Amino acid sequence: MTATAPPRLHTPTPREPPRPSVWSGTVLAPVAAGVATLCAATSLTGVVAGWAWFGYLLVAVVLVASTGLALRSLRAPTVVVGLCQLLVLLFLITGAFSTSGFLQIIPGPAAFGELRDVLAASAEQIRTGLPPVEGTPPILCLVTIAIGLVAVLVDTLAVAAAAPAATGLVLLCVYAVPAALSDEMLPWWTFLLGAGAFAGLLAIDGSHRHRNWRNRDAPGLGGSPGTMSMPVAAVSAAIVLGLIAGVAITGVGTVGSLPGNTGQGRGGSGGFGVEPFTELRGLLDQGADVELFKVRGMGPDKRLLRAFTLDTYTPNKGWGLAANGRAQTGVQANRPLPPAPGDDGTGTSRAIQIEPTNWNDNWLPIYGAPRALTGVGDNWLYDRVSGAVFTTSKQSPPPYVESASVREPTKDELRAADPKAELLPAGYTRIDRVDSRVQAKAEQLTEGKSNNFDKAQALWQFFTAQNGFVYDTKTAPPTDSDALADFILKGKRGFCEQYASAMAVMLRAVGIPSRVAIGFTSGTPRADYQAISSQDAHAWVEVYFGDKGWVSFDPTPLTDGRGIVPSYLRPDSPDGPGTKPDTEKPNAPTSSAPPTGTAPDKGKDLAAGQADQQAQADPVWPAIVAAVLAALAALVVAAGYVYNARRRRPGPAGPESSGARKKNGRESPERVDDTGQNTLLPTLINWAPLIGAGLFTAAIAFLAAWVSWWFALIVLLLLGGLSAPATLREIARRRRLQTISGHSPAAADAAWHELLDECADRGLPIPVSDTVRVAGMKVAQKHHLDEDGRAGLRTVIGVVEKAWYAKGGTEDPSLEPAFDDVRQSLRRNAPMSWRGRLFPKSVLRRNR
Repeated sequence: MTATAPPRLHTPTPREPPRPSVWSGTVLAPVAAGVATLCAATSLTGVVAGWAWFGYLLVAVVLVASTGLALRSLRAPTVVVGLCQLLVLLFLITGAFSTSGFLQIIPGPAAFGELRDVLAASAEQIRTGLPPVEGTPPILCLVTIAIGLVAVLVDTLAVAAAAPAATGLVLLCVYAVPAALSDEMLPWWTFLLGAGAFAGLLAIDGSHRHRNWRNRDAPGLGGSPGTMSMPVAAVSAAIVLGLIAGVAITGVGTVGSLPGNTGQGRGGSGGFGVEPFTELRGLLDQGADVELFKVRGMGPDKRLLRAFTLDTYTPNKGWGLAANGRAQTGVQANRPLPPAPGDDGTGTSRAIQIEPTNWNDNWLPIYGAPRALTGVGDNWLYDRVSGAVFTTSKQSPPPYVESASVREPTKDELRAADPKAELLPAGYTRIDRVDSRVQAKAEQLTEGKSNNFDKAQALWQFFTAQNGFVYDTKTAPPTDSDALADFILKGKRGFCEQYASAMAVMLRAVGIPSRVAIGFTSGTPRADYQAISSQDAHAWVEVYFGDKGWVSFDPTPLTDGRGIVPSYLRPDSPDGPGTKPDTEKPNAPTSSAPPTGTAPDKGKDLAAGQADQQAQADPVWPAIVAAVLAALAALVVAAGYVYNARRRRPGPAGPESSGARKKNGRESPERVDDTGQNTLLPTLINWAPLIGAGLFTAAIAFLAAWVSWWFALIVLLLLGGLSAPATLREIARRRRLQTISGHSPAAADAAWHELLDECADRGLPIPVSDTVRVAGMKVAQKHHLDEDGRAGLRTVIGVVEKAWYAKGGTEDPSLEPAFDDVRQSLRRNAPMSWRGRLFPKSVLRRNR
């Protein structure tokens, strides 16, 4: 009988270098990713006015895509590509939005300081503005950074990871932000563009990603007409779904805010500030009582401390700054000031010392009509029209001294005053879309009054308990589509924002110039100063009386003793008709805490205050922690790399070398024997990649927390969602490798299951029904193992068969180096795609 030769594993013939695929080798992939990013960014039209921002985004996306394409053509590692894209984006931001960059684009400490101020200004504009906000440089900077980062992430997922489907979550987040911030419906066409671009990205990938893998066509992707049927169907379905979603989502409405930004207040780093707008409905959430100012020089006089004034009313929303404050101009506040309206400079000046303790804002509160300010820097400006002292960025001012006139006019002077409304900007008399019922009520209350003072006093007296008005920390449940009419005619319940807003509108409705002032009541007496705290925050009305200037009217019916009734509003007799409650008179007792069941006014600026008080430490600590964590991550990964490299260092040449290990007739690299050594270090090294990834993720989260906690939460959710499959796979891999290196009785099982999962992750799974030898032949053939890999595979197969079928099989120390040879050969000859790394199929194929 003729003996047959034993079967030999197939040795593949040398192959030509793989042709670059359409997806990864041309500009198609990065162009598709960039178009998808830009189409999703069109949703910003709901929150940013104009189209100037789109030019910046176009430049940013083109730079990101071009950088990635150029570096990938040089076969640069994906990490290097991503870092370079971020660097190019940083150069763009520095050159466009700072003036201190080296060579205009390379940032230094000064440039980073400028960019931080710009971002702070953008956050301020978002918090204080009504969407769509104007496309100012701070807003353009913020939008460019945000969409630039999105472009880098989408480019990485779609091109490097070849997983364009994963970009859907990122692009959805781009839509979520404007949808949460905008009060209006997002345009339907932005959903259509986003759906079409994303579907096109998937269609291109679906048509080309399997056409050329290791010089082979994937099954079922021939040239038949059905090849493009599924992508075309996907595009069509996505466009239809985009239209439906656009109508449904925008029909429901997109009113809301980002997590952590409830619209109830704002605090800065190391202090508090107040928001430059009021609301007609809402809930007063004051938070902790924190001292903001120490005031000396006012004596027993009780005066309102003004931070800024609001001149523009928006129906159903409230009062705000015209053009979101961009129209505000001024002169340097530390130089001689122009006379305030109503101040001829002849009266007595009072020197008032104001010491900010926990105040952090771009407004500098002042009393009365300011004549001079000392102790402030050149960056503080005084706007005579609005009566506010401000700067362009939030900061904690030093103690300052205000020289001011705090004289109060008399009733007779105000009655005889010439209004001279024509001297004011038209914005102080303009009022649009006032409900006819409010207009009629204002006219009814002022009927028969011959001068502006009597009219203003009549409106002021309307907001009393006798007319059913109640001070409360929340407004009454809405019963009317018009919030102002609902408050004035039905609800009659709320806090200072609603009272000041309502009276100011009614004043303008009868032709009297008015505005809403935001600031503080007189505070609480202390040893040698008046303590003004966050509980004293308040809103009131200022009325213009020509030569007498702006005069304060506070319509809020306070009951906690902090109300101020100026002399011109006090009745001629103690029990005169139409008087306010006695508790609002200046001689009413004051208290440092509100009575039970009540709350002091104006806590809008305090909802975020308590958290900011706890964060009064150096605001750079998140960055420091992030740097430390990133350094630890790099150290852990480097230690693992060095340790593994030492274990696989090549031995001295020559067959008789003590460092050489004969295996299957060949010499293999020397491995350091860990037997008998402490197993703690190898165990830690085995888990080094996961430990490093966890530390690096934590570093990114801390960097995100430097901006906001909700931003850090979003980043963690995105990273966690994207890395979850890879993390599960890596945990399984590390457990098996630890079992193999420990020469456990289960080492053979662990090695075989890990080998099958490695094949599955590479898109060529081995059926579990195959025998060990059949599976081994498929592994060698399909993954083109080289000689070292095939030799190691033979050893692994032998050890596995011995463990499974031989009785009393013992551990084989050759398994670990042999299995390592197989893994190294797979890496060399069948490198895993980034899709396989991020979304390993073995995690879905089996659950161990």
